[in-house]
Amino acid sequence: MDNLQRWEPEHWGLADGWGGVVDAFLSSTTGLRLASFIRERLAAGATIYPPRPFRALELTPLHKVRAVILGQDPYHGPGQAEGLAFSVRPGVKLPPSLRNIFKELRSEPDEPLPTHGSLVDWAQRGVLLLNTSLTVEDGLPGSHAKKGWEVLTDALLAEVAARASPCVYMLWGAHAQAKAPLIEETAARHDREAMVLLANHPSPLSASRPPVPFLGCGHFGLAREWLAARGYSSVF
Repeated sequence: MDNLQRWEPEHWGLADGWGGVVDAFLSSTTGLRLASFIRERLAAGATIYPPRPFRALELTPLHKVRAVILGQDPYHGPGQAEGLAFSVRPGVKLPPSLRNIFKELRSEPDEPLPTHGSLVDWAQRGVLLLNTSLTVEDGLPGSHAKKGWEVLTDALLAEVAARASPCVYMLWGAHAQAKAPLIEETAARHDREAMVLLANHPSPLSASRPPVPFLGCGHFGLAREWLAARGYSSVF
């Protein structure tokens, strides 16, 4: 399969629940414009990551979603992005933000960090690891922002908020936190149980700073307790 073919929709094996939202987007003016942009960039020789931009939607069916972690851009270095927010392939050095996520996840400060950074297990257990922009070009962070992906990812968040219950939303940093009203209003309108947790981004630049430091925020513990009280085991 060549680089252009792998970006055609028939090569995306979406899990149950996502097809309607994705199909509606791809057939819209914004979706058609985005697809044209990606094909033009590929034809011009651009390297685009990740190879499977919809992997979060392939691994996590809508009915199984119990938590959402929202990122911004895929990683823009070779061999890093695997289509899941903050996740990297096994064998790839842990990016700084992911190291901080694992530090916050630990129950004891001296507990060792995981040996790899792939979050596929989380995705398969019901954590939707979604970036607001699903593609990026090599070495160019933000290069596919405001090209149309945000329209789709907002629609996906709204679909989760309307259907997934109970569900925890971990919104780290101003970019993710801007989605809180969409989530809260949609969940309330559809009478869904939603827990929205806000903190700084796990990047070293902000993880320990006010107003809500990521390190020490306790989000994973809060999520476990809240889901357990509703009869669900931990997804982390």
